[in-house]
Amino acid sequence: MEQKTKRKSHIAQSIVGVIFGVIEAILAFRLIFKLLGANPENVFVNGIYNITQPFVGIFEGIFPQFSTKGAEGFEPATLIAIVVIILISWAVMKIITPRTGNRI
Repeated sequence: MEQKTKRKSHIAQSIVGVIFGVIEAILAFRLIFKLLGANPENVFVNGIYNITQPFVGIFEGIFPQFSTKGAEGFEPATLIAIVVIILISWAVMKIITPRTGNRI
C-alpha cells in the first residue's frame, strides 16, 4: 500500500511540477520581452502578455515600472510574480510529498 501512495504522489508531483514550470517559463518570457522592448503588437508577444497578466496584475503598483527610451523596461511586478509562484510551487510540492517513517 505504501508503494501505491508513493507512486501516486510521484505522479502528482510531476503534474504539479510541469504546471508550475510552464507558468514560470511564460513569466520569464514576459520579463525578457519587457526588458528587451519587444513589440507588443506582435501576436506572440501580445499572447504572452495576455496569458501572464492575471499572474502579474495583482502585483502591479507595488513598485514603479522602470522604462528606457524605446523599451518598456524592467517590470518589478513580473519578478515578484515569479518569486511568489516559486514559493507557492515549493509549498504545494511539500504538501503532496508523502510522509515516511513512524511519527508519534
